[in-house]
Amino acid sequence: VPMVKDVLNHFDNFKGCSYDKGFWSPGNKKELDELLEHVVLPKKGKLSVKQKKEEYSDKFVASRKKHSAVESGINALENHGLDRCLDRGVIGFERYISLAVLARNIQKIGAILQAKELKKLKRRKRNCLKKAG
Repeated sequence: VPMVKDVLNHFDNFKGCSYDKGFWSPGNKKELDELLEHVVLPKKGKLSVKQKKEEYSDKFVASRKKHSAVESGINALENHGLDRCLDRGVIGFERYISLAVLARNIQKIGAILQAKELKKLKRRKRNCLKKAG
């Protein structure tokens, strides 16, 4: 809740937020619902009928999928060097983040280029087999 209040002080258009299951508590749920339009705060364990209806709503499910995509992106960054920042100070931290994002983008571009090349090779092989057959 304090983090959301701080973000709201800096960003007027902040409308919603998504959390992991471990952050649910009755107090958090109540306060976040008062602060934000859309809160994704899944509850651990057995759900009441009201909670089940909320957590299985289309908007909630779509937000949970986006949350998973963000977690996946974070994991990819960690695997490309952003697991521990050894640089000192804000400038070092910003440099470290920038280089990790750049490394991830280069990796993604490489994967796209490899997929295109593989597709091209398969097409050539298929055309060669047609001509030979």
